[in-house]
Amino acid sequence: MKKIAFLFPGQGSQSVGMGADIYEKYDGVRAFFEMADTLTGLPVSQLCFEGPMKALTETVNLQPAVTAVNLAFLGLIREAGIVPDISAGHSLGEYSALCAAGVISPEDTLRLVFRRGELMHREATKHKGAMAAIIGLDIDAVRELVAQVAPEGVVAVANHNAEKQIVITGAPDPVSKVSELARDRRGKAIPLRVSGAWHSPLIRGAGEEFGQCLETIAFHAPESRVIQNVTADFGSSPDEIRSLMARQLCSPVRWYDTVRRLMAEGTEVFAEIGPGKVLSGLARKILPQDYPCTLYNINDLKSLERFVNEMKAA
Repeated sequence: MKKIAFLFPGQGSQSVGMGADIYEKYDGVRAFFEMADTLTGLPVSQLCFEGPMKALTETVNLQPAVTAVNLAFLGLIREAGIVPDISAGHSLGEYSALCAAGVISPEDTLRLVFRRGELMHREATKHKGAMAAIIGLDIDAVRELVAQVAPEGVVAVANHNAEKQIVITGAPDPVSKVSELARDRRGKAIPLRVSGAWHSPLIRGAGEEFGQCLETIAFHAPESRVIQNVTADFGSSPDEIRSLMARQLCSPVRWYDTVRRLMAEGTEVFAEIGPGKVLSGLARKILPQDYPCTLYNINDLKSLERFVNEMKAA
């Protein structure tokens, strides 16, 4: 069997209608979404299948919605007998990765992301924030610009998504200043449509309460390996993983290093499980053209069936 990595998307991958076709076909998926609705007290199913997009995109709704879709597809893949050698998730998606590895249950995964969304939304309403994608400069150059502007206000690296695709986060003026400096160095700076400065010190006020929430959840030893956002390395003990998830809220997402680590581990199948194609697109940018692997997007019934059939035939 080829070495398989399960990759789980986070905020930014959502679309109205996500998960609807598997909901219609599988009784287990319908039961799972009913559980998600009941557990969160939100109309998760309606938001996923009908929108509207404005409501779906609100982080308090979005985090449980995207996670529910991720886990619904994961459940069907598990039923087919396909398990990962390694899992990883981008920011919010890391919770789905932990579930895939057996570290936390599906129910507790939804509890955590629901509370995470509530706390992040609360902090975003207190502290106006902004984010921007810097294209064409490497991580050292972006860090240098961030350090130059940081004395003027809160600004930080949020995501290192690809070698020269880095997201910055913080207060609007410092983010704008770093963006200007990046353009001066012939980079591109694209403002992102977000409701808060995610992965920045501006949402640090959520940290203590979320840490307390994490302490109420049972974390188990991983059944398969998980690469953590904070370290781009494997988490081991339940206590270590819980601690890293507390830090993840305000730490950079080291996605470029994560994909490079998957390559170093000899991963042959990269399966993005959940809505959109963001992570497979980033993998194509990061992996060398001659690196032998197959990339999958499992985001609808047709792609699910293709993946299952090809994995069983391998």
